[in-house]
Amino acid sequence: MDRVEGRPLRADARRNRDKILSTAVVMFARDGLDATLDAIAKEAGVGPATLYRNFATREALIEAAYRNELRLLCEASGELLAVLPPKRALRAWMGRFIDYVSAKIGMADALRALVATGVNPYDQTRELMHTAVTALLEAGAADGTVRSDVAAADVVASLTGIAIASGNPPRRDLAERLLDLLMDGLVATR
Repeated sequence: MDRVEGRPLRADARRNRDKILSTAVVMFARDGLDATLDAIAKEAGVGPATLYRNFATREALIEAAYRNELRLLCEASGELLAVLPPKRALRAWMGRFIDYVSAKIGMADALRALVATGVNPYDQTRELMHTAVTALLEAGAADGTVRSDVAAADVVASLTGIAIASGNPPRRDLAERLLDLLMDGLVATR
């Protein structure tokens, strides 16, 4: 949970922060480095002071926006497993992965600028991603719908390849067909 001076954020402050982060992803993807913090605040429906109170610098906003997208993707594995059978949860998560990569590709200039400052926004990406995929694979293996001999790293590598192959901007129809092919390879045969 996000905190300010050791206290949890109020609900309205959390909503504002979430609006800023989601708007930043869209605007950095659309406008690249031309997206100004004031324009992001305006588009998010908050004042500049609210944005700067949460993110003192452009770099802080870029890093937080990327990490928030990663967090949302990784948390989705558990959320999907709570409402869908494991095989369907895995396939739904794969679609979300494509959305995540599309946002990351769109934010490429902003992320490169951040890395140039010495910040590594990707430092936990691999571990978080593998944990999320492992939970989905283990649930599918436990109920017998997904092969038990597949490594999370192989699934993430395959998904990354699909994201790249589907283009920029992504051709969602192609990505969906390739995701279905990957899923066919993951299904357990009885």
